[in-house]
Amino acid sequence: MENLLRPLIVVGGSVVLTLFIGWATDRLLCKADQRHPETPLWGLLRRGRIPYQLVLCAALLRGSYDQVEVLQEHKTAVGRTLTLVLIGAAAWLVIRIAAAVVETSYSRYARVHRDAARVRRVRTQVTLIMRVVSAIVGVVAVAAMLLTFPTFRAAGASLLASAGILGIVAGVAAQSTLSNMFAGLQIAFGDMVRIGDTVVVDGEWGTVEEITLTFLTVRTWDERRITMPVSYFTSKPFENWSRGTPQMTGIVYWHVDHSAPLDAMREKLRDILRECPAWDGRAYGLDVTDTTPNTMQVRALVTAKDADDIWTARVTVREQMIRWLTEEHPYALPRVNTADATTPPNRTNGRPSVDGAPPRQRRAHEAPRADR
Repeated sequence: MENLLRPLIVVGGSVVLTLFIGWATDRLLCKADQRHPETPLWGLLRRGRIPYQLVLCAALLRGSYDQVEVLQEHKTAVGRTLTLVLIGAAAWLVIRIAAAVVETSYSRYARVHRDAARVRRVRTQVTLIMRVVSAIVGVVAVAAMLLTFPTFRAAGASLLASAGILGIVAGVAAQSTLSNMFAGLQIAFGDMVRIGDTVVVDGEWGTVEEITLTFLTVRTWDERRITMPVSYFTSKPFENWSRGTPQMTGIVYWHVDHSAPLDAMREKLRDILRECPAWDGRAYGLDVTDTTPNTMQVRALVTAKDADDIWTARVTVREQMIRWLTEEHPYALPRVNTADATTPPNRTNGRPSVDGAPPRQRRAHEAPRADR
């Protein structure tokens, strides 16, 4: 009976004590979050409750397992399993704490600075820093788990001796991966492109949605995702519409008839933009930029605060101007000229006339002179 009660008491007591400590810690963090609403740190730390409880439970069971006289033939395996759980839970907890600290720092920075470009830059750096920290903690945790096995400890000397050769081989084999990793760090701290930037790559217009150490994801206007290696942005030119100030100038073209009312079109453009929320009010204009035998090209300039608004302003101006021309000035729309050609003055059938008189009159006038 004692052999059955002792393991139940140890295991049950460890679980109950873990739940109680976890609940008490969560209550304390909740009260701290309510007392300090200016910082999200305490609320973010509550996300680590599960790994925190796993660390407590694994530590309690690992420390009290020797007192339980059960499964003695599997004592080593059970102890090693608890150690592995403890290492994994500790790594998970460290990542959660680091994420809470980094996210708090970013939130504080974003609250103080109003420059959207600088905030996006810091957001990109924070994201990559967290990925690096998670990778380092994960590698250290896996290494610590492997070192719990005597076989790996005995092979440690030979592994260190061959580390140089393995490093060279791995470097050659993972050359593209390493270049992408360094390119990701260069993008993060070189401020080349940030999360939320509007870019044009390979003729595709979209917004940078995710940046990792190896790849970058661009969300296009039609909700597609373009994934490309980050080394693309360090080796090839691309357009970053959010670089510097996000303000943009857009262009709208029309082909209209030569008789189009340009002054009325300028007034209509002004009226359209005044009613368009996407226009930022900085500037606008309408000019003739080119002509053809049948039409002339009219260009309108509009401004907006960012790439999304410039798109809205352009399509609004284009649509409403065409509708207005169709309803109010249909003669201004492009058309094919089918009228007869007008004869130039002082020319008949391609031959010049004398004193503006037709050829028949000229011959009749000259005939008497020939008889004389």
